[in-house]
Formats: sequence, C-alpha cells, structure tokens
Amino acid sequence: MATMGSEVVTDSKEIAEIYKELSKFPSLSKATIGPEVISQYGGKHCNIYTEWSQRDLERAERVKFCRQYIMFYDDDSIVYAGPSGNCTELQGELLSKELPSGFLKAVLREHTNKKGEEKQFLEIWNKNSKEKSINLTALDKHGKVYEDDQFGCLVWSHSETHILYIAEKKRPKTESFFQTKSQITMTEDDEDSIKSDKQEKPVKGDDFVYWEDWGETFSQKTTPVLCVLDIESNNISVLEGIPDHISPGQAFWAPNDTGIVFVGWEHEPQRLGLVYCTNRKSGLYYVDLTGGNCVQLSSQANAVWSPRLSPDKCRIVYFEGDAGGPHHQCCKLCMYDWYTKVTSTVVDIVNRPDEDGFTGIYSLALAQNCWAMDSQRILIDTPQRSRKDLLVINIPTRNVTSLTSGSDAGSWSLLAICQDLMVITCSSPNCPPSLKVGFLPAAGKEQKVTWVALDETEPLPGIDWKILTFTPPLEQENPKFSAMNFEGILLKPSERKDGAPPPVIVWPHGGPHSVFTAEWMLYPVALCKLGFAVLLINYRGSIGFGQDSIFSLPGNIGSQDMKDVQFAAEFVLKESFADTSKVFIIGGSHGGFLATHLVGQYPEFYKACVTRNPVINIASMLGTTDVPDWCTVEVGFEYTADQLPTPALLEAMLSKSPIAYASQVKSPVLIMLGEKDKRVHPTQGLEFYRALKARKIPVRLLWYPDNNHSLSKVDAEADGFMNITLWFVKHL
Repeated sequence: MATMGSEVVTDSKEIAEIYKELSKFPSLSKATIGPEVISQYGGKHCNIYTEWSQRDLERAERVKFCRQYIMFYDDDSIVYAGPSGNCTELQGELLSKELPSGFLKAVLREHTNKKGEEKQFLEIWNKNSKEKSINLTALDKHGKVYEDDQFGCLVWSHSETHILYIAEKKRPKTESFFQTKSQITMTEDDEDSIKSDKQEKPVKGDDFVYWEDWGETFSQKTTPVLCVLDIESNNISVLEGIPDHISPGQAFWAPNDTGIVFVGWEHEPQRLGLVYCTNRKSGLYYVDLTGGNCVQLSSQANAVWSPRLSPDKCRIVYFEGDAGGPHHQCCKLCMYDWYTKVTSTVVDIVNRPDEDGFTGIYSLALAQNCWAMDSQRILIDTPQRSRKDLLVINIPTRNVTSLTSGSDAGSWSLLAICQDLMVITCSSPNCPPSLKVGFLPAAGKEQKVTWVALDETEPLPGIDWKILTFTPPLEQENPKFSAMNFEGILLKPSERKDGAPPPVIVWPHGGPHSVFTAEWMLYPVALCKLGFAVLLINYRGSIGFGQDSIFSLPGNIGSQDMKDVQFAAEFVLKESFADTSKVFIIGGSHGGFLATHLVGQYPEFYKACVTRNPVINIASMLGTTDVPDWCTVEVGFEYTADQLPTPALLEAMLSKSPIAYASQVKSPVLIMLGEKDKRVHPTQGLEFYRALKARKIPVRLLWYPDNNHSLSKVDAEADGFMNITLWFVKHL
C-alpha cells in the first residue's frame, strides 16, 4: 500500500515481505575447480564446487551451502555447463581445502557438544568417507584456529603429507593468589591430551591481565602462530623462529616444502585495528623448517598483503603499499623471484588515471588461485571508479587489460582460475549475483573471452541504475589536487504512474577511503523497490579514482567530502531525478559522520536522517577506537604511536566533527549502534543522541547487542532495514 499522492510502499507488512523476498538471493563466497577428466572418446570435463551464503530470517543467521556443477569442454571452448545435483547446507564448516588431485579434502569444523562447549576438529575426507577427525581443542597445542580472511589459511603441502594453518598461541594457565589447591577436575579432553606434555605450572596473579587484540572483528585474536599437522602421525607442531614482534598470517608452503612463506604484521609498540586497513606495517617473510631461521623477503618499511605463488613455483606476487597514512590506498603489485631473490614492481601506484582509463589497484585480496597457467599473467578484480572490473596483468610486458569493461554487469569478482578456466561472479545494482565460467585466451587476445553462465539471474523489473559524474564548482576545488571529479550511482524506480519524480535517499559511503561499486546491495535495491530513488556517492577521497583522489581528503574531512555529497544531492534534484521536497540521508561510520554533518550544516534540506555507528566527535573517539591513527591522519596530522593529545590536535578534531553543528540540527534523526563496535565506540552515537534530545529534536536510538561496526547480524540487519524504511516513510 502507498500513501495518498505517493507511490512509496508504506505498509509495514508489505515492506517486510519485499525485504524477505530480496534477502533470499544468495551470494558466492568460494569456487574450486576439480581435476580434468578425459573420456575414452577424448572429451574433457571437470566439476566445479561452489560455496554460497544466504540469509535465513527465520533462524536469524547466515546459512552456508554448497552446490556442484559439471562442465564439458574441448580445448578452450565450453560444450556444456550446468548444475549437478541440489544444494546442500554446510554445518559447522569453517575452512576447507581440497588437494589438486581431488582425492582428499581437509575440513576445519566447529562443533558444540552436549555440555554447550565449542570444540574444533580438523577432518580429512576421501571420496567416500571421513578418514580422520582430530580434536584440536583436546590436543591443547594452541588456542582457536583462525578462520578469517585476514590471517587464516588451510593449505596442503606440495608433497600432500602436511597441512598448514594459523591458530591463537596457547596462553599460560593462571590461578588466583588465594587458590590453595587445584580446583580443576579431569575432563574427557584432558584424558585425550598428549601424555608426554609436562604439567604446566599456573601463573599466579595473571587472571585479569589485558591481552591486546587486533581490533574490530578480531576480538580475542591476539598472537597468531603457524601450525603444521602431519597427516600420517597426527602430530601437530607449532612452528618456532618467528620474531616476537611479528604476528603471522596468509601463509603457504615454499617451493619444495622447505619452509613457510607468510605475511608478518608488526604488533609493537601496539596493535592497531586491521580490518579494512591495508596500511599496517608488515612484510613478506620466510621461515626455514630445518634451521628455524626467519628472513624478510620484502621491503622493511611498507605494508604487504595477499601473496600468491605461481604455478611453476618460481615467483610470488603480492600487494605492497605505504605503511601509515590513509587506511586504504592505491597499491603496487610486486613480484619476488624465488630463485634470483630479485623483487620487481609489476604495476605501480597510479596517481592520476592515464588515457587508457586504468585507475590503479585497490584490492583487499587476490583470489587464492589468480595465476594463468603460463605463470606469466595475473588476474585481479579491483574497483575502477564506480565499477569493479576483472583485469589481466601481463608480467613480462606490464600491460593491464580489462576483461569486463563495457559489460552490462557493474561488478566482477574472480573466484578461481585453474588451467586457464576462470570462475567468476558478477552482479549489478538491480541484478543479483550470477556465476559464470570462461577460458582465458592467449596473451594479447584476452578481450575475446566468452563467458558461459552456470547460474544466471535476471535484473529485477522496475529498477534502473546509472553512474553519474560530478565536477565540483571552482570554489570547491582542492588547490593541491585540482581538476578532479567524482561519481555517484543512482538507483531509480523505472516509472511512476503519476510521472512525478520519486523521493530520494542520499547515501555517502564509510571509510572514507572506500567506494560504492555498481554491484548488488540489499538495502539500496530494497529501498528502490519500495519507491525511493537512492543516490550512492563516491566523493573525492574514495578509492578507485587514483591516489591523488585519496590524498586530497585528509585534513579536509567534514568539508570537501561533505560539500561533494551536497553538490551531488542538489545535482540530481536540478536534473529532476528526484522530488525536491522529499530528500533523506543515511550513512554509516564515516558516512554517518557526513550525514550528521549535513543535517547540521543544511538544516532545511533533509527531511530525515538515519545514521549507523557514526563518528560524531573525533576528539572523544581518539581514546576509545581501535584506529586512533584514523583520528589523527584524517584531520591532517601525522600519527605516531607515542604521541599525546595537544590543544592544536584536539581543536582540529573538534572543529571538523559533526558535534560542532549539533545545535543547528532540525531534521528527525534515527541512530543505530552496535554494542560491540571497536572501530567507532557506541558512545559516539550516544553523544549525538543526548545533544539532540536535550534540544528537543526528534531522535530515536536503536541499540544492537552482540553486533559490531557493520551491524550485519541477520536479525539486526533485518530490524535495521524495517526501522530505516519506516523512519523515512513517517517523514515523507
């Protein structure tokens, strides 16, 4: 049902039903290409294993399921490709890795026993059954295994006899000064533990020692260690030789299994938040398994991530960027030659895009399998302005070629490549993710790739989208970084019966050094389906537009970015894309910082505001966040670990904060906070809530327990959508 004179859905039951339907579309998280099988008649086929994630609103959780496909092909042309069997839900599976031969598969599984205790098991499966199940919790060699994308890995050795993974270092047992005798009873796990281990003497007085973790999303992840399981003996070794000031992750076996290559993040003098922060000082390291010697392979002063070994086991490519400064920047693609020990830059940082349009590399990670079969080419998906393109990089020529520019889909991601067979997922703002395959053509002919759909979706009817380019007026140009434009992605209901423009929701992204790409996003598409236009704004400072765009923003937050958002909002109104009397704004994190700035500095413009875990007062955020460097760098100062606040620093922080304009706010504001947010502590939102409430401005606060910065738990996400929509509907 819509209100009189409007085509916006306003009935809560209808809104919930639309959200429920759109939330059913799953997203792809993983693909594995099985070994090639050649029939007696010469035909070839292979299986493709995929993992998907889907929201289950009834269970209030994300369910993971797998689906297999079969593909028949001749040389480099696909004869047939399609699903093989039905979807199967994956229960408790945290990580998995198949051997290239497909004969064995390692699975890290979490299981809760009848007592409610969580246990972790490492399982080995063959084609027909489970061969082994090793109770890692009972062995007590280490803490929980890391299953995240930042540190975690599960890697078979080249000899197929050992498995490498990352886990939390075992902490010493502690006891109270007043504990006269052991009060711990023998458990089943204790009986299963290795008998030869010496009884560890508890440390008195350390029960409440603070363990510094790696911040947002990495709660209780403090000291990772490299662990190796010997498949034959079931013995687990925690590798030694890693420097004490280094936290290892993203590890893999060196050529010939002589040692382990890994990324090491420096955690002295402090651990700064890692998630979304590729600027943390780190290096590429190699630890020798025979002598235990550890050497650094990369630069001593930069940040590196996502190393990948070539199929011929001669080269390692990885991303490298500056340590410090903005949290995410344009980066280099570097290559280390294993045998000559020479490091070279394959693709350099791009300050301003050239005539070819390539804007640089901004990826958070390479696909696990990203090398072409010739060990001469790399495939990368990366934001390019407001799209996400799939690029092939020729190492000998340094040429960068887009496989997807000009395509209908706005966003492409590589899941895997094996024997030059690529598995990708693509989507658009109005089209859910599809799964496609294609063979990578020979060098120089890459643009002739032919994509075949394994699982194709259709665009939603009634929703249009386009990318808009904005050129700031001369008075808003940055004197150090002039002549820069920015973009926005506009989602719009296709047509209204009355022909009138729809109400519009203005939405700047967080970061600020992040980007909206033209991909499937649940909230924007659902709001558009309800009758709103949605304008997603990539203001100057966003990634994907060149390094100069990123560096133009520090020192200018709350001004340059805010004015860009306002300019874009006014532009769509002038072009009659939206109703000038019904403009709303929403934003999270730095987007919330901008939304609250805008309702303070343009108090008559926005009818209502929604803000999610917003930065409100940078000065008070400094002592509560996992990224104090963000507070310093973004207001234009250099960060050092030993710095103390000065009047000049605090004044700059306060003057650039939305709290400075809270007294001017007139728009009703809905604030949504995650109780466990380590990035932007919920006291930030509370500060704004109290300021508005004291001034009798309509304000509502939603508090989500067990949610962190992203507010992405299924129940919080669904409740958040309903409250956001009804808040805007109420103030139409």
